[in-house]
Amino acid sequence: MEKKNESAGVAAKGISTRAAEIAVALMFFLVGGVVVFDSYRIGSGWSSDGPQAGYFPFYIGLIICISSLVTLGQSLFGAASRSDKVFVEWSQLKQVLSVLVPAALFIGGIQLIGIYIAATIYIAVFMVWLGNYSWLKGIVIGFAVSAVSFATFEIWFQVPLFKGALDPLRFLGY
Repeated sequence: MEKKNESAGVAAKGISTRAAEIAVALMFFLVGGVVVFDSYRIGSGWSSDGPQAGYFPFYIGLIICISSLVTLGQSLFGAASRSDKVFVEWSQLKQVLSVLVPAALFIGGIQLIGIYIAATIYIAVFMVWLGNYSWLKGIVIGFAVSAVSFATFEIWFQVPLFKGALDPLRFLGY
């Protein structure tokens, strides 16, 4: 799992290519399994009037499962499985996660407090954390972007966006 970093002259550590391939194969197998299961549940056969609703998704899910098993087998037993190449170094993974984790929290926040407030917080935190702006500037710009979005969608286009389970903007009447 170590790779020599030519420019720095030090050994770099991270996740191996083999481990990444195994993880992705297992994730795709899980997705394919969910598709197969749900397609079977709603009907994946052939009825008197043609294919049932889950017929084509069932076979697509089956193809995904088979493909992921082939990838898993190659990762575990193929020639590449003996390679110790680093897929991603920890420092690189940390940078990716510094964007991915807040994005996941933002999506969860939308479900609870709605897109406008979640976007205000998301923009402000990103500006401060990754952009090195002041809290005041981050909050003002986050609020401004959400206010313009609110005016654009809710007032001008009259297209309501999700306000969240708690609906903290209910006092606005939209």
